[in-house]
Amino acid sequence: MTNTTYTSREAVRGAALAAAALLVACAAPARASAVEAGPGDWLYLTVTRGDARFSEMRGTLLLCDPPRGHARAAEACADLDAADGDVARILTKDAHCPMVYAPVTAHARGEWHGRPVEYRETFSNGCVMAAHTGVVFALDG
Repeated sequence: MTNTTYTSREAVRGAALAAAALLVACAAPARASAVEAGPGDWLYLTVTRGDARFSEMRGTLLLCDPPRGHARAAEACADLDAADGDVARILTKDAHCPMVYAPVTAHARGEWHGRPVEYRETFSNGCVMAAHTGVVFALDG
């Protein structure tokens, strides 16, 4: 008898692979029409709160043609469109954030106008993250 222990990272990786397989399987019949219409704009977004020992992760798939899959999809797609899909180029908003260290890591992976997108940044807290990334990582609704 073997004892198999899964870490949260393995569980997340397995769930992400299952979701990707489901997306590919469901999108296969519609793939020809999507190619004819041009490349789509989409990002898989995750926000991890906490440090390496104790963390909580949330994630969603943001689709921007039309905007869906995110509580504030239209606003997030508009922010990304203004930055040409580069999360790091989203205009920083003025914010009065507390000087509290509660780390959050924002990660985006996907495609924008046919170009691959990969973004990862750790911020000191959620307020600072929102100031730098707009509503793109506002996954709490």
